[in-house]
Amino acid sequence: MTKPLIVINIVGLTPALLGEHTPQLNALVNDGIMLPMQGVFPAVTATAQATMLTGLSPGEHGIVGNGWYFRELAEVKFWLQPNQLVQGEKIWHKLKRDNPGLKCSQLFWWYNMYADVDHAITPRPHYPADGRKILGLYSEPAQLHQEIEARVGTFPFFNFWGPTADIRSSRWIVDCAMLEFTLNRPHLQLVYLPHLDYNLQRLGPDSPEIAKDLAMIDHEAGRLLEFAREQGADVMVVSEYGITQVSQSVPVNRLLREAGLLRVRESLGWELLDCGSSRAFAVADHQVAHVYVKDPADISAVKSLLQAQPGIERVLDGQDQQAFGIAHSRSGELVLIAEPGCWFNYYYWLDDSKAPDFARTVDIHRKPGYDPVELFVDPTIRFVKLKIAARLLQKKLGQRMLMDVIPLDPSLVKGSHGRLAERPEDGPIFITNNKQMLDRLNKPDCLPMQQVCGLLQQHFQ
Repeated sequence: MTKPLIVINIVGLTPALLGEHTPQLNALVNDGIMLPMQGVFPAVTATAQATMLTGLSPGEHGIVGNGWYFRELAEVKFWLQPNQLVQGEKIWHKLKRDNPGLKCSQLFWWYNMYADVDHAITPRPHYPADGRKILGLYSEPAQLHQEIEARVGTFPFFNFWGPTADIRSSRWIVDCAMLEFTLNRPHLQLVYLPHLDYNLQRLGPDSPEIAKDLAMIDHEAGRLLEFAREQGADVMVVSEYGITQVSQSVPVNRLLREAGLLRVRESLGWELLDCGSSRAFAVADHQVAHVYVKDPADISAVKSLLQAQPGIERVLDGQDQQAFGIAHSRSGELVLIAEPGCWFNYYYWLDDSKAPDFARTVDIHRKPGYDPVELFVDPTIRFVKLKIAARLLQKKLGQRMLMDVIPLDPSLVKGSHGRLAERPEDGPIFITNNKQMLDRLNKPDCLPMQQVCGLLQQHFQ
């Protein structure tokens, strides 16, 4: 069989970010080939990954964002894990049909639970009946993550997302990938390295501090590249999107509420978004928002309202969504694209004292939209480290506690994504050491993201 292939997904990496701080990645480019990728819309994690692994557009595979409104449940759900949500044939199905003995491992890519791969590891906390959340991993086979953690240490969950997210999670994943490859010898290994995503959103790509993050992820990717060479494996480096500088957040749900279209439910003194009774509401996802309109008769008026709002560049109706490849039953009746320099927050309350308790916590599943403010600690809290220590002590003692240290200030966020890149060098990237991989594509100037799946398939033919 063909040489093994390790696919490294370095989130947020773009051609423009390669330079003096990325010597390991530069060496890979010099030895192989690099192309900018033409991303898919929306340019967000779950959508991009599903596109690369199926070769389909979002309108075909159904992953129209990192989350969407489940009409049959009247609930917004983000960051779900079952692979069955991705519609269409995945790359491992194609490969195993032609190569029955082929083994595939998937490490930390999304929709990783119950995928038809041979080995998988993904974050999956435990939720005891007393309301606690205990951090943990899910793997296939079930004991795989236990064996990995016993040898490389416990996965640093708090460094994977939230205010303390940093290089330690990507470093652990690299250690995990090398050990998993040694243990299982997969023919195709998919590895997700999230580090650049953090400060590119916190600080924005224009910050000089990003140079340090580039050097750190280059070092970790370099360890995996060297390991691949030692193992005789080919490598492919991809990314999902580029992140651009932003300075303004658009509160779409507050606009809809002030127009009398969005309803809330009073709950223990807080306000909860009441999707089922709202005439219109938005599911915000970086620089894209799906707007769900209950009555088709309201669509035209809602579109006119939103088109007039500063910070909103386009409002896509059903016909427009066809052109953008996002027309699917999961999509909103309208889809919004933010203006350059803007992004959408999910806030729907008009008074911060009415914000639900989860708004000030890291809670990626309960919030009806993506919240990059989770990357920050509230700067208004005095002695915040003492407060966090007290909360952790409560947890250690088995008490219920709320880690309510996240601010309600979207102006802190300086980087976002979701729009299609205006320049190829600011979009996703494709690098491989296998110069022959692109021969059948007649050396394109920009690689459509949908073609990654075909290149993976071609590698094993």
